Amino acid sequence: MTLEELNTLTNSEASDKFSICCGTSKWVEQMTDCRPFQNKDELFDLAENTWFSLTRKDWLEAFSHHPKIGDFESLRTKHQKTAELSKSEQKGISGVSDDILRQIDVGNQLYEDRFGYIFIICATERTAEEMLTLLKERLENDPEAELLIAAKEQNKITRLRLEKLFDQ
Repeated sequence: MTLEELNTLTNSEASDKFSICCGTSKWVEQMTDCRPFQNKDELFDLAENTWFSLTRKDWLEAFSHHPKIGDFESLRTKHQKTAELSKSEQKGISGVSDDILRQIDVGNQLYEDRFGYIFIICATERTAEEMLTLLKERLENDPEAELLIAAKEQNKITRLRLEKLFDQ
């Protein structure tokens, strides 16, 4: 897809494209309404600025659109729309030992119990071991600091997914 094609999509089509990149409805609506973009830099800057202008509620909505790290079953059921992207992003988790997968699963549950949402990490080019280490470290954060870290990770994911729109 080109920037010109993105700019000329119907609102519904553009919303579908943006919702694959970030799952919060307010961000999708604002990005759709801001078209046409003059260039990709403007698009990326606006995407980030819009993301960080949103509320905690909006961020949590976006987080809910992701599978847990290592939860490939939910890709087939709950997260079909972004399944291929998530599989690609989480490829570092493939082929790891059952022990590492169990530790990630336990960490995911501890994280969700502590913070009230799933562990959000930009998994692209990270190994399972790296993600597990970061998961354990982030469990020690206070809730406010962790929310901002998760939001920054979501912003990285959104940026990568926006870039992939133009690779299609």
